[in-house]
Amino acid sequence: MNTGEKEHIMKLLQFNLRLDGRKPIEFRKPLKVETNVIKTAEGSARVTIGETVVLAGIKVEVMEPFPDTPNQGSIMVGVELLPMSNPDFELGPPGIQAIELARVVDRGIRESKCLDFGKLCIIPGERVWNIVIDICPINDSGNLFDAAALAAVAALKSMTFPKQTDGKIEYKEKTNKKLELSDLPISVTVLKIGDLFVLDPCTEEEPVASGRLTACSLSDGTLCALQKGGDEPLSAEDIMAMVDLSVAKAKELRKLIP
Repeated sequence: MNTGEKEHIMKLLQFNLRLDGRKPIEFRKPLKVETNVIKTAEGSARVTIGETVVLAGIKVEVMEPFPDTPNQGSIMVGVELLPMSNPDFELGPPGIQAIELARVVDRGIRESKCLDFGKLCIIPGERVWNIVIDICPINDSGNLFDAAALAAVAALKSMTFPKQTDGKIEYKEKTNKKLELSDLPISVTVLKIGDLFVLDPCTEEEPVASGRLTACSLSDGTLCALQKGGDEPLSAEDIMAMVDLSVAKAKELRKLIP
């Protein structure tokens, strides 16, 4: 991004305006969550935030539990950033951006305790369910953190277990058993641009931010996880204000999940 574009974005924000006419804390439209969009998956969701579109699909497998958690199943989150969604992405092994995105989504779900891993145990010490969440942006127009996290949680909520016969998974036959979630952890990312806080950044705004904070919270406002990004530090006052804004917006996004 050149200096002129950055100055233009900064100048607009002084008047509480953005490139697309939004206010600083407004999300783009359309803003929607659709579930069961991938029929071959055990759970799936498509999240649309403006022109950003992200798919999340869930497959399950049976595996031996980890030695330190013999009575618990597990989850695994993977993100693939394809060039078709953004020409800046490259084919090949996951880069830093994909790894960070997967870790933020994973941490929000894991630390929320919304999923009882003990209930994923089939035979203690022998067989447990492993839930694999694959996330793939179809179009990256900014704010992949929020879109990916929302898609993952919506996919989990829609998930049903496949049938098992003599220990073998029949993927084509789904049961009526749903995955039990005690809450819906929602992540909202807040950017600091100049002295203002901005929600749902587009791709042009993301490089302008001096700091970024992604906060994951439960329905009662309890924080589950935080992820700091950006080159400059955030003050304690900034962090508190950004967290409050994130928690407030999370309550709105949670209502979008069917």
